[in-house]
Amino acid sequence: MIIDDEVLTLNNLKRALTREGYEVLISDNGENGLAIYRERRPNLVLVDLMLPGIDGLEVLKRIKAIDPETVVIMITAYEILEKAVQAMKLGAYDYLLKPFKLVDLKIVISRALELQQLRLRISETIETEKGKYYFGRIIAKNQAMKDTLETAHKIASLDKTTVLLKGESGTGKELLARAIHYNSKRLDKPFVEINCAAIPETLLESELFGYEPGAFTDAKKRKIGLLEKANMGTLFLDEIADMSLPVQAKVLKVLEEQVFTRLGGTQETKCNVRVIAATNKNLQQEISAGRFREDLFYRLNVVPLEIPPLRARTEDIIPLALTFMQDFNHELHRTYKGITGPAAIALTQYSWPGNVRELKNVIERIMSLNDSEEIKPEQLPQEIRALKAASGLEPLMQKQQSSFMTLDELERKYIKEILTHTQGNKTKAAQILGIHSTSLFRKLKKRK
Repeated sequence: MIIDDEVLTLNNLKRALTREGYEVLISDNGENGLAIYRERRPNLVLVDLMLPGIDGLEVLKRIKAIDPETVVIMITAYEILEKAVQAMKLGAYDYLLKPFKLVDLKIVISRALELQQLRLRISETIETEKGKYYFGRIIAKNQAMKDTLETAHKIASLDKTTVLLKGESGTGKELLARAIHYNSKRLDKPFVEINCAAIPETLLESELFGYEPGAFTDAKKRKIGLLEKANMGTLFLDEIADMSLPVQAKVLKVLEEQVFTRLGGTQETKCNVRVIAATNKNLQQEISAGRFREDLFYRLNVVPLEIPPLRARTEDIIPLALTFMQDFNHELHRTYKGITGPAAIALTQYSWPGNVRELKNVIERIMSLNDSEEIKPEQLPQEIRALKAASGLEPLMQKQQSSFMTLDELERKYIKEILTHTQGNKTKAAQILGIHSTSLFRKLKKRK
């Protein structure tokens, strides 16, 4: 939209920009321009600073009050340049001095709309990530896991509180770290992850803190480290127990003073990051062995969160498996609707040494190699199918007949699990079970 009291200018600009493929709205005064803006919501507005009635600055203020994302470009004469500067402070994208060339206007408009699209994509990405890592989406029927999530949710909004995540490999420490970030005030800032165990000790320091030219033989130019890239956001230090003692000392300084020095540099650089650390080791034992700094442990251990292993949260196994099944249905173009009773028992009784990561991999493997509507016992990996006391169905075979669960009891228990997973949505539960919703209603009525 163009708002300008010079009718000739309005018509000339409209013709020129229409030829470029834009849909152009025009108004010769601020009041009418705002009325059109409220109704049509154009992506970009060109506003003359000198207008009859309300001036261009007031129009800018009101547009930004309605939608801060709208791009506004001011048109001004040289003699009132100071007002253009004021407009920039109020949120104008740019200004053009009269008389301006049409080619310059086209360039400014093109760049402004590209920036707007970039902002929208970033905003959509943030919303997508926020939805993906919403605490309510993390499966937790197990009470210990519920307690962990409740604490994580409470401290997510505490801007700088350091968090230490403890748990075996594959339990979901990164997932929880991202959930804390995307539910914090820093959600629109970077989430930067570094796995301290995956990077050689000699490279970890330069990756984390960056370096100056000449810091070592191959350092030709300055490198910005991950810590600097995480500025204003969250730095996730995964497997921090594998970090060397010298690097631990530097991380301690970051936590205490929010400053660091690049490798080969002398000048301290300020940083504002929230640190979330994770480990699958017992840090107290690492301290006793002289492999971890005690002072760093106390700085990290402000809010410790323990993620229980999957074998300790058996009630979460089937809901997690069903969630992964839904994800892989979409990704692998499958139509799986549920898990048979015997397969569900086998999954629940297996010890899952690889935890949630192993369960996800198993579901993906089954659905990649088979195209059916439900997961069956014969589709499970051998280690889960094996009738061994440690991880299989052998204990069931050794029970007295009276201690077995009847098929009717097993069905009732399984339906209850599915309904809990779907939060009471019977239509969705019927789809997962692979039966018609009428059949499910009949079964539920029979249970009452």
